[in-house]
Amino acid sequence: MKKINLRDYYPFYTKDTVVEVPEEIAFLLREYELLEEAYRIRTYRYKAFYSLDYAGGIERDMAALGQKNPCDLVEQLYDREQLYKALASLPEKQRNRIYAHYFLGMSKSAIARAEGINESNVRKSIEHGLSNLQKVLEEIF
Repeated sequence: MKKINLRDYYPFYTKDTVVEVPEEIAFLLREYELLEEAYRIRTYRYKAFYSLDYAGGIERDMAALGQKNPCDLVEQLYDREQLYKALASLPEKQRNRIYAHYFLGMSKSAIARAEGINESNVRKSIEHGLSNLQKVLEEIF
């Protein structure tokens, strides 16, 4: 048995509270402390003020952003707004399938399984939706 101070692990403890825990628990708590410290060092070293565990491409997006001027940001916002308006003009099934595939990153087979239909129907729906989307965007621009 090892003695640990609960104040070191729980911020709501205001006074020292020492308890005995099994060796395995003490080992896990120490391992957790080391992992947290390693994470803190990585975020400091790489000047990362966001989660390094995030798998959504934030690192790529941050590198791609660089130093944009306000005009570019406004233009990007306007383009995104037009894209969402064009998506809203599509039939609901096409819109949902395009959104799930391109924005949420779902595969066409995963969409088909979720809807309980054949994958070829999803593929055709997305193809038709993209051609409709292209027509709508050509009218806007």
